[in-house]
Amino acid sequence: MSESSISPLGVTDDERWMHLALQCAARAAEAGEVPVGAIVVRDGHVLASGFNCSISSHDPTAHAEVMALRSAAENVGNYRLPGSTLYVTLEPCVMCVGAIVHARVSRVVFGATEPKAGAVCSCARLFDNHTFNWQVDWQGGVLASECGQVVSDFFRERRASRRRERAALGAVRDRDSED
Repeated sequence: MSESSISPLGVTDDERWMHLALQCAARAAEAGEVPVGAIVVRDGHVLASGFNCSISSHDPTAHAEVMALRSAAENVGNYRLPGSTLYVTLEPCVMCVGAIVHARVSRVVFGATEPKAGAVCSCARLFDNHTFNWQVDWQGGVLASECGQVVSDFFRERRASRRRERAALGAVRDRDSED
């Protein structure tokens, strides 16, 4: 695993790039999507960014990682992205790990673990599978608290909104039954 350098302000490159991925996650949340963001970086330059848009696009494959990889591949004119690092706010799932391996991404850095579907270290350890034809270095936990909080806040608000909707519907039913 490669180490990231530290700026004079004490911020690592990995943290700097993860802050950009968090901005992408915020765009997903604004769009009503699960707030996961990703960026692809190579040689110190952002090749592409992406965020979850499965709901709005009606596409189960439109995860942040896949969107960023698609855009990066288009931007460089090659579906292979060796030498690149993918920064993503949430641990990739099985589908995204497959896309990462096929794209030949060299390194993945993620923020929060995903205990229900994470395929890097939570539910499975797919990058540790040495039968794949490409090996990916990975590091988790970069800005984990911030990355996890974005997702927690989103689902907390979503649950609260559903409770408010049910309460409002119940009030309408009560009023209608009084008539």
